[in-house]
Amino acid sequence: MTRAGTYDRLNRLDLLASRLKAEEPMTVGDLSREFGVSSRTLSRDIAILRERGLPIEADPGRGGGIRLHRTWGIGRLSLSYQEAVELLFSVAIAERLDSPWALVSLSSIRRKLAASFAPGMRDRIDGLRRRIHVGLNMSARVLDSFNPPDPACMEPMFQAFLEMRTLAITYVDVEGQRTVRSIEPHHLLLKNPVWYLYAWDTGKNAIRCFRCDRIERASIEPVRFSDRPFEGFAEAMKGTDATPV
Repeated sequence: MTRAGTYDRLNRLDLLASRLKAEEPMTVGDLSREFGVSSRTLSRDIAILRERGLPIEADPGRGGGIRLHRTWGIGRLSLSYQEAVELLFSVAIAERLDSPWALVSLSSIRRKLAASFAPGMRDRIDGLRRRIHVGLNMSARVLDSFNPPDPACMEPMFQAFLEMRTLAITYVDVEGQRTVRSIEPHHLLLKNPVWYLYAWDTGKNAIRCFRCDRIERASIEPVRFSDRPFEGFAEAMKGTDATPV
């Protein structure tokens, strides 16, 4: 199986496990159509999840339903790597913003999430934390032109950020002009509620800052990149009072 095929299967297994935990009535046929695979492939996926310890029950017959055993409790939580990272950073950002809605100690939750990663992965998480920054709240002038970012753009952008892969974007600047860029997404900055992406623009051979809500299209490219010296990005972020999460 190719690397892309392996990634697709792992992603499908995570989604399949989530669907089963939703406790909705479903059949192998329904799920195979939903995921765009054959019933035989989906049956193999179910067998893999059983080997991982999920107590999946199946009714006999071609149209039989599948479900998790009724004794399956909510005490166990299974997250993909990207979901766990997103949750960890969301908690860390909320902690840094001193969110008034937090009813519990976020630091305790953050430590438990961080402890769930293998030791080698924790080093990678620490590296990612140095690349996500929180600054002062945004000015009223910027908020007047702000729109929530398109999730269809944010998802590949964050994945490219996590995997350190180049990203092709269509960007609309302050004057409404559209340009197509190939960039290395190195640092993210939140000035609540606006996200900024500090990247190396491969066409300009320079650091550029992009407002995430002005990115119209985003697609991951196969090229991977390495960390560039932080000094250049620190200079670009000067005046934002940004600090890593």
